[in-house]
Amino acid sequence: MKRLSYKTKEALAAYAFLAPNFLGFLAFTSIPVVVSFVMAFTHWNIFKQPIWVGLENFKNLLWFHREGGRLVPNDPFFWQYVYNTVYLMAGIPIGMAGSLIVALMMNQRMRGIVVFRTIYFLPTVCSGVALLILWKYLYNSDIGLINKTIRLVGAFIYAKKPLAIGATVFAALIFGIVIIGLIAALLAFLQWLSEKIRFTWPEGLFRALMFASGACIFILIGIYGRAFYNALSMFFAEPPDWLGTVQWAKPSLILMSLWGGLGGYNMILYLAALQGVPSSYYEAAEIDGAGPWQKFWAVTWPMISPTTFFILVMSIIGGFQGGFMIANVMTGGGPAGSTTTIEYYLYQTAFEKFNMGYACSIAWFLFAVILVITLLTWKLGGKVVTYE
Repeated sequence: MKRLSYKTKEALAAYAFLAPNFLGFLAFTSIPVVVSFVMAFTHWNIFKQPIWVGLENFKNLLWFHREGGRLVPNDPFFWQYVYNTVYLMAGIPIGMAGSLIVALMMNQRMRGIVVFRTIYFLPTVCSGVALLILWKYLYNSDIGLINKTIRLVGAFIYAKKPLAIGATVFAALIFGIVIIGLIAALLAFLQWLSEKIRFTWPEGLFRALMFASGACIFILIGIYGRAFYNALSMFFAEPPDWLGTVQWAKPSLILMSLWGGLGGYNMILYLAALQGVPSSYYEAAEIDGAGPWQKFWAVTWPMISPTTFFILVMSIIGGFQGGFMIANVMTGGGPAGSTTTIEYYLYQTAFEKFNMGYACSIAWFLFAVILVITLLTWKLGGKVVTYE
């Protein structure tokens, strides 16, 4: 019998070590992916043999038909859930900005900073379902801590009219400042983006837009001051049913996600990026007379832009793929489907209605959307990201 060479033995050993992982990849990833692609063109409810229907599932999912002289989607629920998914992703830029602010605070050299970092990261390592149940009780309209606190504060403020007027003016100021801040952040981002594509804004345009928007906002607040007072008093007297009304359900879920996400993995990534910025850059900026704000825009922001780009791409992907656990635990997708996302609709179609073929078409549509948006983001990111 011919003896195997050392090289052959080494190759066989390598294949033996790789085989379990390769077989697992075939069994649990590649073969199910291929099967799901084929099933997307069939009618299959797992109790009967699949029937080939071609593009009918995609036509029912994405196409429109005329009904009463107007265009109506073949599957109106699907487009509602697409809207819900995109709406819930509105928290991504807010969460990224919040994570960066928290990371800047956690990057300070002070006694006990490790304890603060641990506290901020704590929600990330806690059980997700436990936190969701906790927030469900907090949002309860009758016995929830949030609504009880709002009623208590409202009873104290509106017991005396001067105090109520003062609180309304203060709330209007805060409201106006927040709106102006959001507009300023948006304009600053557009200005920075314009500079990256070599389009220079006219001199003084930023200040003119800020002045105009600020004036308009406070004039509108003054005109609708009485309505603002009534709305605020009504809010404190009868706090909303956060998870039980269509208007408040999605903002409530965004607020909850921000609470858990600000100090999570995004903060860790930003913290690592901040600690990787060479101190010599800051020293050079100080020699040139730059203040804290100039140092942030000229040094910190460009140097952490690869991290920002990575977080943005991963957040978009996670946003399209998310929402199942929150909807399943907190709202069941309601009220009236207002918190059902594409992922939860896919689960309902596959494992509650057992319409596997249609669920596979939803999954492949989701894959195509994520792929296209990721490619577009990648192409745009290459122009605005600064690499050292």
